[in-house]
Amino acid sequence: MQTKRVFIIMLLFSKIYSYSQKIPEDFGYRHIAMKYQDDPVDIIVISKKGEEKLAKPIFFFCQGSLPQPVVKYDEKGLYGTLPFDENSFLETYHIVIVGKPFIPIISDVNKLGKDYMYLKDIEKEIPPKGYTERNYLDYYVFRNNFIVKQLAKERWVKNKKLVVAGHSEGSSIAAKMASINKKITHLIYSGGNPYGRIMNILAQSRSFDTDFTDEGKNTIEHWKKVVAHSNDTSLTNGDTYKTTYSFSLPQKDNLMGLKIPVLVSYGTKDWSGPFNDLFQIEAIREKKDNCIFKSYLNLEHNYFPVNEDGTVNYEVYNWDKIAADWLNWLNNSDNEN
Repeated sequence: MQTKRVFIIMLLFSKIYSYSQKIPEDFGYRHIAMKYQDDPVDIIVISKKGEEKLAKPIFFFCQGSLPQPVVKYDEKGLYGTLPFDENSFLETYHIVIVGKPFIPIISDVNKLGKDYMYLKDIEKEIPPKGYTERNYLDYYVFRNNFIVKQLAKERWVKNKKLVVAGHSEGSSIAAKMASINKKITHLIYSGGNPYGRIMNILAQSRSFDTDFTDEGKNTIEHWKKVVAHSNDTSLTNGDTYKTTYSFSLPQKDNLMGLKIPVLVSYGTKDWSGPFNDLFQIEAIREKKDNCIFKSYLNLEHNYFPVNEDGTVNYEVYNWDKIAADWLNWLNNSDNEN
């Protein structure tokens, strides 16, 4: 009787454990694991149900910053894997998202820290060392282009077209990927700063300047330290010096050198807004007809409206509209070619 009771308890715990430990396939995703420079790489492929093996072009989405798992869930179900509803894209594309280095591809949000970050030390907000050592621009660029090359060998990939899109930090990754990889046919550059991350930081700090405080100067002094230690991957507070330095390298020339269709998408209330306006002025002067600019009035970095008092209205979610504009641009680009 005692043995039977123990078995029942073990069975109950087993069921609870199996319920809580989800895998990407539980949500209809494909999970591909491969190696890059001996590093484990986890890839999520999102396809229309029943068309997983149907040959389609890839829509490669580069994530923004933060060591977050790609797939997040809780007891109620799946969190948004992409910031927009991807279903309209799945008619034409297989969507590919690559995990951050040494960050699990999937996690219950109850095991994550602030902002859904996967942390080695939640209290001190320290991510795994494997992540901080690889969290810089060129690692992502060359890793992603390697992955694209490997996926091109798959029968379910149609190689005539390859779309790369990136938002925020991902925009810099996408831009440099496209500048190197001639297989990329379309680029969506969203929420980026063509003049580098440091210009966003400086613009934001200048907004706090007063007659008595010079926050901009503090940022410039910080930048001097970043440049002096541009290969330092030890974590002090926030991003490493190497991370900040690499993502502060301007992508303007890489973008300007592209001959493929490019969509630059941004909110006018984003700190990067004026810099994207400047880039548009320069692109017009250089007669870059392949660059299309889509600015969204009074929207901030993640396309939320900004109230008159400067606060952000998180009740109005615009990402699905933004994505619809991306898809419309892609369709029009195809019709023009």
